[in-house]
Amino acid sequence: MNDILPDEAVLWERFEDTVRSWLAAYGYRNIRTPLLEHTALFRRAIGEATDIVEKEMYSFVDELNGEHLTLRPEGTAATVRAAVEHSLLYNGPQRLWYMGPMFRHERPQKGRYRQFHQVGVEALGYAGPDIDAELLLMCARLWDDLGLQHVVRLQLNSLGSTEERARHREALVAYLKSREAELDEDSKRRLHTNPLRVLDSKNPAMQQLINEAPKLLDYLGEESLKHFEGVQQVLKDAGIPYEINPRLVRGLDYYNLTVFEWVTDRLGAQGTVCAGGRYDGLIAEIGGKPAPAAGFAMGVERLLALLRECSENAAEWLEPAAADVYVVHQGEHALRMAFTVAEGLRNYGFTVVQHCGGGSFKSQMKKADGSGAQIALIIGDDEVAASEVSVKPLREERGQWRVSVEQLPQAIADLLYGAGGE
Repeated sequence: MNDILPDEAVLWERFEDTVRSWLAAYGYRNIRTPLLEHTALFRRAIGEATDIVEKEMYSFVDELNGEHLTLRPEGTAATVRAAVEHSLLYNGPQRLWYMGPMFRHERPQKGRYRQFHQVGVEALGYAGPDIDAELLLMCARLWDDLGLQHVVRLQLNSLGSTEERARHREALVAYLKSREAELDEDSKRRLHTNPLRVLDSKNPAMQQLINEAPKLLDYLGEESLKHFEGVQQVLKDAGIPYEINPRLVRGLDYYNLTVFEWVTDRLGAQGTVCAGGRYDGLIAEIGGKPAPAAGFAMGVERLLALLRECSENAAEWLEPAAADVYVVHQGEHALRMAFTVAEGLRNYGFTVVQHCGGGSFKSQMKKADGSGAQIALIIGDDEVAASEVSVKPLREERGQWRVSVEQLPQAIADLLYGAGGE
């Protein structure tokens, strides 16, 4: 778990602003759920045999009332729980998004921490391939907005229906048992708990065995194939490249039909920056009326690491946003006037830093220059007596002059935006 210090937080803020504008453009609304949920929610939704539930959740018993609680390891289960609890689908389908910290006890890697942050999108109540395709188009647009379109690529698969997965599972288990001597210890364990996850093994020694395993796509029926083809057609129409990865299974039990990952080669072996898919059975599993759903989540730390390394936007986004004005003052009366002037300018929408802590005019002007502000305003005894303020542009070779307090907002607007600026 790590601190995000002010110099780094600048990048987070720019990213978050971009995300909010991007989601608003698609009609998604924000939902905020607690960091803590009952442990049973995640065991039920994510699956008992998943790595998250078996190894990674921060769970404990509340000593005050004996409740079993867990710091949320992902956002979908909590969002669906909230939708069920508050009957959000009563008035029709919902497009929802969230952003915030998640918690998993896993081995830290580049861009991956035990407290990490996700942006998640959940489309609840939509059954067709159109919403799956919209989620993918959304992602592609965000990569363009972030300047990452050239370093991420889309992998796509379909997990079909419960019945189709059951037939594939039977064939897969038979195949894996026939080659059990070649399985590593982790895969032997998964063979009896979650055999589909064996296909997701990153062990190089397992890759040939996995490549020769029965493919789920070969077990899909007409409806599942039609759904999958519908998603692909929209991607083709939009000119978004993708590859079908028959080994893509995702690590959570609730997925069906479309699953996808956006991956990169720039972050080492664990190169997934965004992943999701359809989970039509989860709402009923959590206790709601059966309804279809789809969504995705992206790791903020991983995306920001990618931004720093690969995006043309990074240098600009890492620049702290400088104030418009820095107010320099000396003397008791000047201090009082400085407060009045600074608050008045903020009323007009300007960003203003008022010097605090005393010091000579010379030392204050050095701080003004180092702040990155465009303009210094200087207030001393002479300015107080005349109800004026001395104006000094800091980013151009130009002398200072005095302006009355009443005319100051227009004078600053003219300097910042050109004559007649508002």
